[in-house]
Amino acid sequence: MPATSDYADDLALMLEASRLAADIAMSHFRKDPEVWYKNEGRSPVSEADIAIDLLLRKMLTESRPDYGWLSEEAIDTEERLSHRRVFIIDPIDGTRAYVSGRPDWCVSIGLVEDGRPVAGVLAAPARGEVWLAHLGGGAFLDGVPLAMGDAAPSQTPLRVAVPDVVATEMRPGAKDSLDKVPGGPSLALRVAAVAQGSLDGLYIRPRSSEWDLAAADCMLAETGHVLVDREGNRLVYNAPDPSRGLLVAASHEQAPGLLELLRPANGH
Repeated sequence: MPATSDYADDLALMLEASRLAADIAMSHFRKDPEVWYKNEGRSPVSEADIAIDLLLRKMLTESRPDYGWLSEEAIDTEERLSHRRVFIIDPIDGTRAYVSGRPDWCVSIGLVEDGRPVAGVLAAPARGEVWLAHLGGGAFLDGVPLAMGDAAPSQTPLRVAVPDVVATEMRPGAKDSLDKVPGGPSLALRVAAVAQGSLDGLYIRPRSSEWDLAAADCMLAETGHVLVDREGNRLVYNAPDPSRGLLVAASHEQAPGLLELLRPANGH
């Protein structure tokens, strides 16, 4: 692996790009942006999503022409699979909140190398927040370091976000052992909340995508947390298919227990 300073240089570029992207987002926010729908009408896309995608692709790939590219709002090709380092982007994570004028959305810019997250920025300008991390350099919210997760066993029910579709996958009575809390519309910000410690854990419904996760996953790694599938395996990014099944984000110590609350994958 290269020196940590290499990732710091990448992070500085990503941070600069996120500021310009945040400016674009705020220039349309609460101003009735034009909206289209994809995925058979289930997923909104705003004119800000498209403008940010174009800005980030130009700025990041021109500065790093040997890096690959994966974005929610760009046509995916196999070309990215030939690159060791790949930018993984969600121009606006939480577009439903964005177009309805709610503040819980962000620009998510991740960088992976050989399938592992090595740098990430979440710009949430409507909340006045900038989250960032790079491998070996720690994770920060608005310049303040995020603390390492508490390794001690919790004496109180864990505060965990459990989507309804995941609740049906849990063992009988499992939810009674948790303090179930709302998650919010941006998956990236929910994952970041685990890194911060304001959530103890997070179940993620199937069909999330790498662009929802890559940037925030770097923040998890820098604070003693993990993002794993139901078999306990960490995600490998830049896969041919960027979608994922059911996932859990929590501290190293708490993740196995949260996985134990799920029914076996075969339902028995």
